[in-house]
Amino acid sequence: MGERLETRRAKHALAAVLAAALAGAVLSACGGSSGGPPQLTFFVAIQPGGTIEATAERCTKEADGKYTIKPELLPNDASQAREQLVRRLGAKDSSIDIIGLDVILTSEFANAGWIAPWQGKDKEEASKNVFKSVLRTATFENELYAAPFNTNTQLLWYRKDLVPKPPETWDEMIEMAEELPEAGQVQVQAERYEGYTVWVNALIESAGTPILSGPEEVDLEQKPTEEALEVIGRLAHSSAASPELPTSNEDSARLAFEAGKAAFMTNYTFAFASAKENAPEINEQMSAAPFPRVNSNPAKPPLGGFNLAVSAYSSHQKQAFEAALCLSGEKSEETAVELDGLPPSHENLYDSKVVKKAYPGFAGLVREEVEAAGPRPGTPAYQDVTSAIQRALHPPESIPAEGVEGKYEELKEDLEEAVKREGLL
Repeated sequence: MGERLETRRAKHALAAVLAAALAGAVLSACGGSSGGPPQLTFFVAIQPGGTIEATAERCTKEADGKYTIKPELLPNDASQAREQLVRRLGAKDSSIDIIGLDVILTSEFANAGWIAPWQGKDKEEASKNVFKSVLRTATFENELYAAPFNTNTQLLWYRKDLVPKPPETWDEMIEMAEELPEAGQVQVQAERYEGYTVWVNALIESAGTPILSGPEEVDLEQKPTEEALEVIGRLAHSSAASPELPTSNEDSARLAFEAGKAAFMTNYTFAFASAKENAPEINEQMSAAPFPRVNSNPAKPPLGGFNLAVSAYSSHQKQAFEAALCLSGEKSEETAVELDGLPPSHENLYDSKVVKKAYPGFAGLVREEVEAAGPRPGTPAYQDVTSAIQRALHPPESIPAEGVEGKYEELKEDLEEAVKREGLL
């Protein structure tokens, strides 16, 4: 009996030691419990040039011992990155402090209660000198939920040796491409993925109507929407369309342009630097123009980028907001331009030497395009909305060159169903 009692006591003592050790490990992992500064985890998609690491290192130094910033790099694939964040935040994971959110995720994450709103001086600082179009992507129900980091937009890239004057409309561009004996392609993004939604949204916004007028309200005025859809159908059934149109994305468009197959391409700013490195003879003839119009309305180019949010479950929110301000500030945005060619969300930076060097001769155009851009719909049901658009309108050749009433009705019906759903996965 005495031996059994001593055995039980020994087991309890061992359990207590293990529990204490485990608790110490957990507290240490939470950051700063051993007396040191808290370690803030920064979950964000990797940038190949090293922007994330460089900005985290500098902001850690500038914190002067108040905290350290540890990047946790997410996949570059937007869907994979979102899924990782959804699973962690859905489980109220307190190990996330700062989140790099694709611009389309703000409404969804704010509505779920996963990110904290910006208030007071932090909000003022995060909004200062930022494009109004970009601030829209960081806002939900009139509250700022993220600090804009970088933005991005598409330009019309064209071969000035083949085209003396760039086209102003999509119809004009298709006609010009059809008349070229060679390199007569118009390169766009029309694979069944988010890039197709980007193109569709830009066309519909440019035609004069938003897809949604509110988080749960479909707008989609019929006449301008049909004009936008006819652009897709017209290109898809034209000799100006690439044979790979239904599987085209940003990278395939870039490669085709660099290979001399296309006189025209709508793509992001990275295309210029890529051609300079990979196809210098093409780059010499490469020029930028505004995103084409659909009709007489001003064009509404695409708008991309990342915003920085603070997790609602962070144990160090005060420090996380301070760190996010540093990570999204003007110094960080200039680093992003230098290392990864990412356009800044602060409009005043477009007069800087750094931006003008990265975008030689077209820095002003990038600023104008971001100012004029039409963001994608802001809704918690965005994943359902983008799926509805792709389902109704892909492949591009399923849209006739004219007489698109049936496609319009199909799109509107699918969107009406989509905004009613808010599935986080």
